[in-house]
This record gives sequence, structure tokens and C-alpha cells, in this order.
Amino acid sequence: MQIRQLQVACDAVQDRLTLRVSTQANEEFRVWITRRYLRELWPHLVTMLSGHLAARPQAPAEKPAAAAPSSSFEQPFKEDNPLFPLGATPLLASEATLTAAGDGVARLIFREGRERSFTLNLNGELMQALCAMLRKSADQAGWALALDYAPTAAAEAPAMPADDKKPGLLH
Repeated sequence: MQIRQLQVACDAVQDRLTLRVSTQANEEFRVWITRRYLRELWPHLVTMLSGHLAARPQAPAEKPAAAAPSSSFEQPFKEDNPLFPLGATPLLASEATLTAAGDGVARLIFREGRERSFTLNLNGELMQALCAMLRKSADQAGWALALDYAPTAAAEAPAMPADDKKPGLLH
């Protein structure tokens, strides 16, 4: 999946953040992120960013089609009548798995119970952009979360089910 654009926006009516990911294949994936979910996920994102993704060569796995100089948080999200493989209603993320997926790439899987799921492979640049968008949107939502970039002790040992052999986070 080749990412064309990422967006995180505050939905004041739902009191959720909406993550939108558009691809070069004109597909759009939408994920709702609640305050509680972001609070629990954030330390693990920061640990991955400062650990596995820190100062690594950028892997070409899913970098945006547009080069970094044309990237901007101010660009409007492009709406070109996209296809919605998971449906137009955003996936309400209730579980996440975050794992190292090769040199300089992290795999973030959002799950809605045991139903729909969405996998996002992120290099350091995309993870940094996602974290910046999540922080800005959480501030705009007035969630008063301490979304710092300093890893916490709790995030250094990610929780995982006893039968899971891969390190990661299962929320």
C-alpha cells in the first residue's frame, strides 16, 4: 500500500479523532481514535519512535508519493471519490498491535474488536508525522493529555498476550 496522504482531525460531535489514510490506488481508510485509546497507545508510539525507528535509514515500505519538501500539515485532504475497503464508517479502534517490521519500519495494526482491522507500515518520517498530527488534534480537542516524546517506563515493556510470540502492544 503506497500512502498518498495522512490526516488526523478532531470530530467534536463524536469526541474522537479521525485518522484518514489515502493511498495511491485511490482508497481511503478511516479510523476513529478515542481519548482513552490515544492515552494508552501514545507511550508505545514514542518508544518505537525513539527506539527501533531512531536514526535509521528510511525504508521505502510505505513512504508518501509526494516528496518531503511538498509535504505540509496545511494541505487539505484530497477527496477524489475514493474507494472505502473497510466501509465509509470509520473503524472504531479498540485494540492495537505495534511491532518492528524490518529495518527502519514499524507495523501498527488498528483493530475493532475482532472484526475489522487496518495495518499501517510506518518508517521514522511517517511515524513522526503521525505523532505530530495526533498531538495537534488532541490539543484542538481539548483532551489535556500529556503527549510527550520522552519514553515512559510503562511503555518499555509492552503488554502482550501470553500466547503471543511477537513483542507488541495489544490494547
